[in-house]
Amino acid sequence: MTTDRKPLDIKICGLKTDVALEAALAGGASHVGFIFFPKSPRNIEPDAAGRLRQAARGKASAVAVTVDADDALLDRIVAVMAPDMLQLHGSETPVRAAEIRARYGLPVVKAVSVRTASNLAAIEPYRGIVDRFLFDAKPPKGSELPGGNGVSFDWSLLARIPAGTDYFLSGGLNAGNIGEALRVAAPPAIDISSGVESAPGVKDPALIEAFFRAVKDSAKHRAA
Repeated sequence: MTTDRKPLDIKICGLKTDVALEAALAGGASHVGFIFFPKSPRNIEPDAAGRLRQAARGKASAVAVTVDADDALLDRIVAVMAPDMLQLHGSETPVRAAEIRARYGLPVVKAVSVRTASNLAAIEPYRGIVDRFLFDAKPPKGSELPGGNGVSFDWSLLARIPAGTDYFLSGGLNAGNIGEALRVAAPPAIDISSGVESAPGVKDPALIEAFFRAVKDSAKHRAA
């Protein structure tokens, strides 16, 4: 059997330490994410992210994840970290997304929270403005975090997405369920954060390794 489908992109998000970054790169991550949101246990300062980003240069694309960030914060992140991509994980409008993309000349990922099929319509105003989407589960009631909550949504809903839509599948992924997620949704890219942590914000190299192993095992089964 032959296929012209491009390799699966894998983003390990919420990185804060050299050890976690090394595990992500060793596993074959295509993207590494750094979160700039004080309420998150994965929050990192631009200087620290910039140092880690240097270690990833030439090995994986560095993604700066922000939540309704103003220009001052974005200016500092871009100047200090020099990301390859900006991820907007808040309530940024299409107009704001376009402003950010034009201001920095960087690809933009827009996160969309999903619980029901109707939520997927939210991507339409952003088409032609952002470069990629990220589908994450809607946060549980009471959570102050727009992502990284360890909850998933019905992956079969993504069958409704128009062919050719470029996106990351996120939300509640881990080594135990990634095979099913890939089978059901067949996404072009995946994003994981809490699913490779031993505690909130604490990446576990063994869990990162297990996740990559599960992805590879799933690929073998699909090709068989």
